[in-house]
Amino acid sequence: MTAPALAVDIGGTKLAVATVDDAGSLIDTGRCPTPLTDDAEEVWGALAGLIDDVTKSGAVTAAGIGCGGPMRGELVSPLNIPAWRDFPLADRLRALMPGVSVEVHNDAVAMAAGEHAFGVGKGARAFLGIVVSTGVGGGFVLDGKPVDGPTRNAGHIGHVVVDADGPECVCGGRGCVEAIARGPAVVAWAQQQGSTATDGQGLVAAARNGDAIALAALTRAGRALGVACASAAALFDLDVIAVGGGLAAAGELLLDPALAAFERHAGLEFVRRCRLVPAALGTDAGLVGAGVIARSLLDGGTH
Repeated sequence: MTAPALAVDIGGTKLAVATVDDAGSLIDTGRCPTPLTDDAEEVWGALAGLIDDVTKSGAVTAAGIGCGGPMRGELVSPLNIPAWRDFPLADRLRALMPGVSVEVHNDAVAMAAGEHAFGVGKGARAFLGIVVSTGVGGGFVLDGKPVDGPTRNAGHIGHVVVDADGPECVCGGRGCVEAIARGPAVVAWAQQQGSTATDGQGLVAAARNGDAIALAALTRAGRALGVACASAAALFDLDVIAVGGGLAAAGELLLDPALAAFERHAGLEFVRRCRLVPAALGTDAGLVGAGVIARSLLDGGTH
């Protein structure tokens, strides 16, 4: 591909846009907080402005979008962006950039595509990428291709139940891993125990300074992730699971209890062979993966 691809990563906390080359390197980038609003057009306007900024230096011919789920075809309804319900994101981008090929997926699918192409999932036949941030999402790559499912929601590990009597989830269920391990839920639980942390960064900083409540909150979240990962590894015969996203910046404070829970619940030999590792591409994984999805359009593939 001679021209760079446009990559779009949409989450409940931030909007990110970049042009990406064939090697997965980000060229021009733009980011802004996701507007806290009930106005769908305000969110779209912020995104369109970023796209305009990063494409001024040259044309793109394909665009890959990773957006929080769930999805209904190409219509997106991110649980953590209430203003968008059945929002026609792909069609709006096509109208903004006539002639550009557009593909939209769950943001965790984009992350998984990036990690599989250029990160810790490279060479894995069965790979699961997990994003732990404002929400908890997942993307499943099998034999080199993301698995979408009939509604494009396959791999949504955030809504695997890990505690049948656990807290209510934003999806309407109860005890989902997202209800326990997503950043805002971890902070809220810590605050209920007496923590003064107001966000994930503050909570992680407190934990690194030895705060017992902060450590307990991250341990609780990590255990939930580990239980979900053991179940996913058993169901899909996974080679590798990579954990990324904003809260994953907690590193061993989150991943050590996740690994301990995984090892406790991974009873079968084929489950134990699965590696649970931190993602390699950091917070850029979603953008890199959206670029991979865009490139597949021009290569004649489908994601």
